[in-house]
Amino acid sequence: MNVGVIGVGRMGKNHVRVYSELKRVKDIYVYDVDRDAAESMKKFDAVVCDSLDDLLRVVDAVSICVPTSLHFEVLTKVLERGIHTLVEKPITLTFEEGKKVLETLKEKRDVVVGVGHIERFNPIVGEIREIINDPIYVDIKRHNPTSIRITDSSVVEDLMIHDIDIVFHVLFPNREFKIFSAGNRDVSTVLIRFDRSVVTISASRMAAKKIRSIHIEEEDFTIEGDFMSQELFIYRKPEKYRIEGWRYVQENIIEKVLVNKVEPLKVELETFIDCVERGESFPVTPEQAVFNLKICEMVKQHGVL
Repeated sequence: MNVGVIGVGRMGKNHVRVYSELKRVKDIYVYDVDRDAAESMKKFDAVVCDSLDDLLRVVDAVSICVPTSLHFEVLTKVLERGIHTLVEKPITLTFEEGKKVLETLKEKRDVVVGVGHIERFNPIVGEIREIINDPIYVDIKRHNPTSIRITDSSVVEDLMIHDIDIVFHVLFPNREFKIFSAGNRDVSTVLIRFDRSVVTISASRMAAKKIRSIHIEEEDFTIEGDFMSQELFIYRKPEKYRIEGWRYVQENIIEKVLVNKVEPLKVELETFIDCVERGESFPVTPEQAVFNLKICEMVKQHGVL
């Protein structure tokens, strides 16, 4: 299978690298308006194309890794050619653009289209899905140090959308909810209520420390996880208490979950190739990705400038 990578910035370079490691990928073609960036991909034996049209003539599937503001334009052009596509998150810059993509896809049912919500392929997410029964409280933090990286989206679409995807499609799928938020383009906090369950999500591009954490409480146990280290712990209540120096002390049983650590991007791209070969839907569907954008719009309406 010949694959293409459109846009070889920070994320696109990683797509080229991983594709070069997959045995089922025959040739890799790249295109970027920055010719020097594209030429640098020759170290992975990639073929540099002079134009997007040149690339689309020779590939079976593509990764779209251009800036978010260009997702709709490039994705529309790729879909017109009927080429299988994995587009980096968010699927488009706005919810309205996302709805237009879904209309286009009604006529492209044979085309596999997936969206790169990479945390879905983080092994701790699968483990959490197997462990949880009825979460009462969930707290997810995704904070980044200040970066010179230019972004055309707010912190909600840039960072928080990863956790919006996990909350609405892994932890609480198809559940009614109420949402409240506050923040600005670089810092945001969201409070979501699902029946008796409460979820808080915070995201920042102004932190001095990088944080990728998840905390889940149920009646009988608490889960703590780190998306970066791919470590997961379960704290269980043995119902043993004692008084020590006038303090109440609770003893917990702590379990470290055995997690098969992997590179999520490699799992994501392998899954994409599998889906293309089998003609199956990608686990993160365009419909789910557009729903995520709808939640982002709600968050911004409530408190993000």
